[in-house]
Amino acid sequence: MRAVALLATLVVPAALAACGGSATAPSTAPASTAPPTATGPSALQAEATAAAAGDIPDNQVFLTFHDAAARYSIKYPEGWAQQGSGPALTFRDKNNIVRVVVATGAAPDKASVRRDVAALQGATVKSGPQELTVSGAPAFKVVYTTESAPNPVTGKRVTLVVDRYYLWHAGKRAVVDLGTPVGVDNVDAYRLMIQSFRWR
Repeated sequence: MRAVALLATLVVPAALAACGGSATAPSTAPASTAPPTATGPSALQAEATAAAAGDIPDNQVFLTFHDAAARYSIKYPEGWAQQGSGPALTFRDKNNIVRVVVATGAAPDKASVRRDVAALQGATVKSGPQELTVSGAPAFKVVYTTESAPNPVTGKRVTLVVDRYYLWHAGKRAVVDLGTPVGVDNVDAYRLMIQSFRWR
């Protein structure tokens, strides 16, 4: 009987280690991003451990972010956490997330935008590409949703609705993702933010 018990204590940990069990180091990648697609930034994702933020209030104060290197500016809500700069910037308040990614490249068209969003892993495209104007300049808009990993305690997931905009100017392209949890109304604030985008 002791031999059987000893064998079990040796075999079980080895099996767990082989399956990845507790021996796997936790990921240090930001929860708001996934691996990039071949042509554009990855789909925006919420954090399962972060409480969903509420609506951005009507009296919210907005500041203007200027980036000299990437040559653009955009308004963002005062008090939101900023991560990154230049070609890859994220503002967030819990699961309200806004990301700007700038790169060199030709102006997109509907076909290239469709290919880009079709390659997004973990995203479900809801509409688009739609042609519109942002600050008087032509742009494309796509709406997609993503779902976070389950919360390790509650098992609940956070679903984001993301408005993605494709903007371009003088050999540069910007992809702006504005994500908000399902049930949260940030339409007016996000409209203000995207319409504030200016190339410099």
